Amino acid sequence: MRFSMVLVRQAWVGLLVLIGMTIVLGFIYPAVVWGVSRIGPGMAEGSKAHDRAGCVVGSQLLGIDPQAPAGQPDGYLHARVIGSSSPTDDPMAPGSADSSGGSQQGPSSEKLAGWIEQRREIIAKRENVSPAAVPVDAVTGSGSGLDPAISPAYARIQVPRIAAATHKSAQQVQSIIDANTDDRQWGFLGQQQVNVLKVNIALGHIAPGCAG
Repeated sequence: MRFSMVLVRQAWVGLLVLIGMTIVLGFIYPAVVWGVSRIGPGMAEGSKAHDRAGCVVGSQLLGIDPQAPAGQPDGYLHARVIGSSSPTDDPMAPGSADSSGGSQQGPSSEKLAGWIEQRREIIAKRENVSPAAVPVDAVTGSGSGLDPAISPAYARIQVPRIAAATHKSAQQVQSIIDANTDDRQWGFLGQQQVNVLKVNIALGHIAPGCAG
C-alpha cells in the first residue's frame, strides 16, 4: 500500500513537471523568442527591402547586381561579382542568388587571374576609367558570392555613369551613396561599406511591372 502511494505521488510529480515544462518550453519560450524577433527593423522577416512603389525588391543582406534593359542607359549602382560559383566562362558571372558561393579558385589559379584581368577591363570600359582605378572588390567575389555591399571607392567610380543615366548631378548621386554608407563596425572593425540595393532604391529604381 505504501509503495503504491509513493508511486502515485511520483507519477503526479512527474506529470506536473511535464505539464510545467510543456507550458514553459512549448508556449512561453517560443512566444518570448517570437516577440524579441519583432524588436528592430524587421530582421527576422529577411530584412526585406521595398522600392518606392512598395514592391519587395530583395533583402538588405543579400547582394544583387541589377542589369539595365538592353538599349537603355545604365543608371544602376553595380555590386561585386554575384554568384561567382556559377558554372560559366563569363568572367563577370552575374548569376543569381541560387548560384551563390565562391569560385573555388585559389590565389595561384591562372583561371581566376584571367577572370580578374577581364573583369578589370570590362569595368574600366563601363565606367570610363583606367584599369588601375578599378578597386579590388570590383573584380573579386565575396566568399558567399552574395555580398550586399561594395567599397566607397567602387561606388565612387560609378557616379558619373549613374548621374548621366538618371539625369541627376554627380553631387546628388554621391550624396545618395554617402547616405547609404555604413561605417566600420564599432568604429574600428572592417571597412566602410555601401549597400548597393539601398542606393538603387534611393535612386528611384523600381521593380519591373511594379510601378505604383
